[in-house]
Amino acid sequence: MYKSVFILVLVSATSFAETDAAPDDVRSDLAERIHSEIRAFKGTVGIFARNLETNRTFGFREDERVRTASTIKLPIMAEAFQQVSDGRVHWDDPVVLTREKIVRGSGILFELHDGLKLTLRDALHLMIVLSDNTATNLVLDAIGTDSVNKRMDQLGLSQTRLLRKVGANQPASISVAGNDPANKPFGLGVTTPREMATLLEKIERGEVVNVEASREMIAILKRQQDHRGIGRTLKSVPIASKAGALDKLRSDVGIVYTKTGRIVMAITCDEMPEVIWNDENPAYLLMGKVSELLMKLLNEEGRSRNAELETRNAERGTRNAELETRNAERGNLKSEI
Repeated sequence: MYKSVFILVLVSATSFAETDAAPDDVRSDLAERIHSEIRAFKGTVGIFARNLETNRTFGFREDERVRTASTIKLPIMAEAFQQVSDGRVHWDDPVVLTREKIVRGSGILFELHDGLKLTLRDALHLMIVLSDNTATNLVLDAIGTDSVNKRMDQLGLSQTRLLRKVGANQPASISVAGNDPANKPFGLGVTTPREMATLLEKIERGEVVNVEASREMIAILKRQQDHRGIGRTLKSVPIASKAGALDKLRSDVGIVYTKTGRIVMAITCDEMPEVIWNDENPAYLLMGKVSELLMKLLNEEGRSRNAELETRNAERGTRNAELETRNAERGNLKSEI
């Protein structure tokens, strides 16, 4: 179902993958607080999250298909980097802005003059940092729509599909997947919370294209300027993310670099009863609260493991001290004999 609040964080929400480290009462309380926020939300919610250090996950409707909005620009970026690596396109390839290619909505290019010359790299950075819709189509002119979906197949992400160029309904602008009647309700793109979070995890681990390309993609995502959802209350914690918005939908996928571990998450909120285009949209508020709870929930095990390790080290230190004392006593005894 495409109408759902999607929170991607590797922690199965109703599917909750646990280990035996964090106290059960702490985990249960945090998980219940997340579910309470979801129940109170007027709309549908989907979540998937993972702690990349401990591999613990939380998920809520994490395998249901949802509309992507602009989070589909993450797969587009991945394919662009792959084609540059393969030599099929080049970052300094020229792209030209024409009046016919302008798309309204997010971005800045629709404000600029006809005939403006950019490079492919310029267009890609605008697509991510400002979520520029016109720039997105300029990138797709260079790399193609179906190639994005083939790349997702190669990465094992069969539910993630780019369906068409932004704001375009001409046959040439629609992908093969976009012509499937079952995909028509999803608009620009379709994915699941688990798959979108998994894609970002693969990039973070250096598994998309190569380590250098993955590192550059993460650096671009850290510079994107929409932080109204995941981590909206965090002021000094680095976040690499990509957000998306439609009238009744808000989505966000990101990695939060906490002091105790990296948490990858994806959140999509859909089917909201009111159209609210401001920073206090209920979906943004939900994402902010839930992302904080997910960080606490998924880091709880890490803190417990650290405490357990410190205890073990202290115990080893005590045993070593006792052993040294015994050895010293034996030495003294031999001297007396």
